[in-house]
Amino acid sequence: MHDLRRQALESGKTVSRKARSKNGSPAPSRPNSAPSSRAASRSRAVSRANSDEEENGNLSDETSFSTNSIDDLLNGDTPDPIADTWRTDLADRIQELIDRKRSSVQGREKCLATYVRTLTAQYAEEDIRGKEADLVVAFLKSIKAEASERETILAMKALAMTVITSPSDLIYDAVASPLKRVISDSPSIPSKAAAVHCLGTCTFFGGASDDEILDNMAYLMEIVASDGSFIEAQDEPSPVIAALEEWGSLATLIDDLADESEEAADYFVDQLSSSDPAVQIAAGENIALLYEKSYRPLTEDDGEYNEEDIIADPDEIPGVPKLIKNYNVYRRTDVLKDTLSDLATLNTRRLSKKEQKSLRTSFADILDSVEYPTHGPRYQNAINQDTGKRYGSRMTVRIHKEGVMRIDKWWKLHRLQALRRVLQSGFVTHYERNLVVFESLP
Repeated sequence: MHDLRRQALESGKTVSRKARSKNGSPAPSRPNSAPSSRAASRSRAVSRANSDEEENGNLSDETSFSTNSIDDLLNGDTPDPIADTWRTDLADRIQELIDRKRSSVQGREKCLATYVRTLTAQYAEEDIRGKEADLVVAFLKSIKAEASERETILAMKALAMTVITSPSDLIYDAVASPLKRVISDSPSIPSKAAAVHCLGTCTFFGGASDDEILDNMAYLMEIVASDGSFIEAQDEPSPVIAALEEWGSLATLIDDLADESEEAADYFVDQLSSSDPAVQIAAGENIALLYEKSYRPLTEDDGEYNEEDIIADPDEIPGVPKLIKNYNVYRRTDVLKDTLSDLATLNTRRLSKKEQKSLRTSFADILDSVEYPTHGPRYQNAINQDTGKRYGSRMTVRIHKEGVMRIDKWWKLHRLQALRRVLQSGFVTHYERNLVVFESLP
């Protein structure tokens, strides 16, 4: 993929710092790398198919970068069946995408949709191996041209699927600048949001250095802090939600967030007053992650310490070290707890019953983690009569009939959500066959 570097608009990549210790949230395997105003107008060239999907409130796996709720996330989906001839069909679509000769917008949309659908349902690393550079160049042509909103979003989804299927330390350099241009300049709000998600995925899996990860987290925070006005999307929720979600995903790669925590917490707390429940939940989940990461295992080198900064395992499991507070996340935790408590018991007619249930459940978990940072999502204090110990975090993802993945830490939930945003119904397939995905959630 050496040709990718020549395709990058900016070649000033910093040298990656020595890999940090990641005791709290292990980094994924990275092959060949360290792995209410409406300010913006819609794109005029929206395809009829995409308009129909939006009117129905439903986007397919090919165009969606979102999951509806945690319950939907945990229940999962079965990918749509594809023909037994998928390898031949994929090879034809790859050639068609690379050639682009005499292609139409509708033809490229159909081709991209087939490519994404196939890579979602199948782990096709062998089938795209050696073609990644040409494919990324083809995707960037569609992203830069923005001939239609649907083609642009499909190209970004295809790019994200490609980098998860076949990660490379050269992809980030090639795509960062074009994606940021879409985020800043596109007239389409859905394209901006999709570009934010694609940037997050390419930063995570595409070979970004530690400095570039932190730079992009700061960039995403500008979007959050400005309520979208930083990218000409004032008060548009979808780009702000995307920025919050991708910030949380990238934060799992950073072991020590002491320098970023206080400012980030201020902006996340501000977003708790948003009128959009998805914004509130995304901000709240980032707050829970910050509190979780603010504690580290106590070591002999710590010497004297304040007992108030120590958290012991509630069940006193032998061999499990105590945790010590590494830094303060937020100046007024008492005020924050009151806000979280209000959201956990919110009763309002402006939200549907489903939205209220999701909001209450999420913020009950977030409040519990702020009070007890060792508690992960869906933590239960009830005692298991068989073991005599607390149930603890009971969030699980079923892998087919027998396998179960425990999501007992906020960093795990953030990574699960990030992967499901891209892989959609193909998550289980990739978790079983794609080592990069498997090692992202050990």
